[in-house]
Amino acid sequence: MKGLGRQDLARMVASQLPRDSFVNLGIGAPTHVADYMAPDSGVILHSENGILHVGPAPAPGEANYDLINAGKSPVTLARGGSFFDSSMAFAMMRGGHIDVAVLGAFEVSQRGDLANWNTGRDEGEPPGVGGAMDLAVGAKQIWVMMEHVTREGAPRIVSECTLPLTATRVVSRIFTSLAIVEVETDGLVVSAILDGARLEDVQAVTGAPLRPAARLRSISPDGRVGAS
Repeated sequence: MKGLGRQDLARMVASQLPRDSFVNLGIGAPTHVADYMAPDSGVILHSENGILHVGPAPAPGEANYDLINAGKSPVTLARGGSFFDSSMAFAMMRGGHIDVAVLGAFEVSQRGDLANWNTGRDEGEPPGVGGAMDLAVGAKQIWVMMEHVTREGAPRIVSECTLPLTATRVVSRIFTSLAIVEVETDGLVVSAILDGARLEDVQAVTGAPLRPAARLRSISPDGRVGAS
């Protein structure tokens, strides 16, 4: 079953962010969300290395490698943006000033446990937990965006995480290449599903029980989410 590509997944996440919110984008796939923010969204993007109001990726040939995000990728600065040191950036994260943090993950459990910093193998993962732990406990909401399965086809949404945890019971919403899944106190609820996929298809590649929302929305192949 073919799922959303990384860019379409980023478009989907960008469209769901609350208006006028402060949002941190984690390293890796979440950084692409900046490229799909609507100009009138009012969303202000934060990077933990000390940028507020991150803009989209620079046009080809216009990258300034003195202006990078936490993942060392070149970015632009939106009008009114600012720079500051890491202590201020982390104070924003730890102080509850971030409305949503969008993070990548290797695994998420049915309770919202997050494992996103170490696979237990040498596969190029970050050398340490970085700011993910601070975001996990400091941001008001944690959203995860990730492929629904690993390269080997194993589920990333599981009943129990087997990898080192970043934090427990912190994830509230999971965006995958196949669905949007809400983490609720009584289990996982699919609130939107990719066009052409059935709930049974998604369940077959998920390691924890799923149930549909009362009104299940559709996701188009370009990542646009239908109205509820």
